[in-house]
Amino acid sequence: MKRLTIRARLTLVYGGLFLLAGIVLLGVTYVLVGQQMPSPVGVKLADVKQLAPGVDPGKLLSPDNIDQLRIYARQLQDEARANALESLLTQGGIALAVVSTIAVGFGWLIAGRALQPLHQITGTARRIAGAGVAGHGLHERIALRGPHDEVKELADTFDLMVERLDRSFDGQRRFVANASHELRTPLALNRSLLELAVTRPDAPAELRQLGETLLAVNERHERLIDGLLTLADSEQRVVDRTPVDLAEVVTYLADQASATTDIPVHLRSTPAPTTGDPVLLERLTQNLLENAVRHNVPTDGWVWVSTDTVDGWARLIVANTGPVVPGYEIETIFQPFRRLRQERVDGGRGFGLGLSIVRAVAGAHGGTVHAEPRDGGGLVVTVTLPAVAARSDQ
Repeated sequence: MKRLTIRARLTLVYGGLFLLAGIVLLGVTYVLVGQQMPSPVGVKLADVKQLAPGVDPGKLLSPDNIDQLRIYARQLQDEARANALESLLTQGGIALAVVSTIAVGFGWLIAGRALQPLHQITGTARRIAGAGVAGHGLHERIALRGPHDEVKELADTFDLMVERLDRSFDGQRRFVANASHELRTPLALNRSLLELAVTRPDAPAELRQLGETLLAVNERHERLIDGLLTLADSEQRVVDRTPVDLAEVVTYLADQASATTDIPVHLRSTPAPTTGDPVLLERLTQNLLENAVRHNVPTDGWVWVSTDTVDGWARLIVANTGPVVPGYEIETIFQPFRRLRQERVDGGRGFGLGLSIVRAVAGAHGGTVHAEPRDGGGLVVTVTLPAVAARSDQ
């Protein structure tokens, strides 16, 4: 059963209390009016004269007729008293119903006005939660104005929590970026020394083999640092945007992938114009293609790529054949340094940053990433980005 909103519950409380107070007031009035009205205990001879003004009942009426007139007068008083009290209840009840209806309407308006600060808090929280990537939108504050009451205390507490989260995310991004930059320098120096040692004419074969192995390890570390830098940069909201057609990016990268792998790459591209950072969007597409090729079946595998525009969204879809992916492990493959059925990467096939970068780049551009298992094995990854109207060459 669907519960009433807090505004509706407050309105019912206001209306119920008003109606209860009105009923009590009407009942008290009924009792007081009833007590103040005279009770017909007996009717005197003078009361009979009021029934027939100008007539002397002692001369024209017999004692029996006078008693009958007294009874009749008493009945008239009873009826008048009952009619007055009934009229009080009827008219008072109608007035109470009308005023209660008006009070409920005013209660609805007052409850809405009282809950307006909560709507502001909810709107701010929804915008922060809908920012997509971790840390996006945390710079926004409620900054509620007004008396220092319970609602303002809640808003100030929420602002304090968001401020702490903002500082935490900024510190995390700065740490990753600074650490990655600091690590690049010794790696570049190691690569130069190893290349110099390997290319020496008098270098023995064992030294060259060791140097080539160390160069491969060094290159792997450089790619790890580059991935961390890209992940840190892509988690910042893209401000400077340029027009980018995903179809052009996909066509260029698909041709490169077809030339470097034996797995067929099928392409069906239609214009999918969007705006953003061309370098990050190219990295997003490249990571998807590399992931689709790397996690493919040894033989008879394929990669299928398409772009289009649907309902105002530029869409990129990459599907591949491969091992069966359980639905409950979909979220795992989007976490940094995590791979399917492994807590952490073992160093054999990438670092587990590819899809993490894809999600971060999509979120930085105001888009989303959705993955689902493909029937028969493999994965279907769909990236949606805000589309823009294609420019006309005319």
